[in-house]
Amino acid sequence: MAETEAVLQALSRRETVSEPDHVVRLLTALIEDVDQCLSSVSITPSA
Repeated sequence: MAETEAVLQALSRRETVSEPDHVVRLLTALIEDVDQCLSSVSITPSA
């Protein structure tokens, strides 16, 4: 359980996790997609 928590904490800090697990690779890809979407969203309020 502690290992899972450590992996999740590392992913939340956007650290590279060298885990061969399919779920970790899927979560990493999802984080990258979300980060890419967030970086393209304008936060300027429209009048």
